[in-house]
Amino acid sequence: MASRSRKKYAPRERELYKVNRRIRAREVFLIDEKGTQVGPTATRVALQMAEAAGLDLVEVAPQSRPPVAKILDYGRFKYEQKKKTKGKPKSNAMVTKEVRVRPKIDVNDLNIKSRKAREFLDAGNKVQVTCMFRGREMAYQSIGREVMLRLAESLDDIAKVERMPKMEGRRMHLVMSKLPPGSKPKARVSDEKENISAEDNSDGGPTLIVDGLKVTNNDDFADLPSVPAKPVELAESDKPVETVEPQLTENGDDSENNA
Repeated sequence: MASRSRKKYAPRERELYKVNRRIRAREVFLIDEKGTQVGPTATRVALQMAEAAGLDLVEVAPQSRPPVAKILDYGRFKYEQKKKTKGKPKSNAMVTKEVRVRPKIDVNDLNIKSRKAREFLDAGNKVQVTCMFRGREMAYQSIGREVMLRLAESLDDIAKVERMPKMEGRRMHLVMSKLPPGSKPKARVSDEKENISAEDNSDGGPTLIVDGLKVTNNDDFADLPSVPAKPVELAESDKPVETVEPQLTENGDDSENNA
């Protein structure tokens, strides 16, 4: 015979307050139904007063000495407490969201990252932009820095930069947060880009321009060894052909034809 399925019930709600006969203290600081402070009263007397008023005796502050008890309608009191708890706004703790980019990221992919970061900022979260470098990309950190500054510049209407790009191991981090309402963004990103361009132009080193954006630094090629150029060997078909001019005799005829 199959066993009957046991019906499950919700757990009984735990009472937060001691009511009437559950109050164990011998004496309470009594507050009557009108809100008047009666003062220290024997619990037995307080219970008689609550029963005479047709209400309940509720211990509202058990940590006091003596505990504070109030004569009231316990059902209405519970309803009001529950309503206050539901009415409180939930505290949304600020969360840091991460957006990852690469030094060689495409323009369209960078726009997608920018839109995603904007969604995080609109939700009230901080955004940490992380640029990861692999292998020889560590020699071109300025490329990643420029990418991160471009991303931050696309969000300067709603966000401010809390921490400018900083290397940590093989990763570079930039932190942004949402602007307070009514505040104007600071020109930290443009200042940082001007500082980078000033450093790049100080020594007159090699630069590379891609879509109007300078992506290299003067020191990017400092650690690369100089390689001498190899002489180029021409193929047989590319070698110049020696031409032999015919020699004319005194009569003006070709010597080879006369022979």
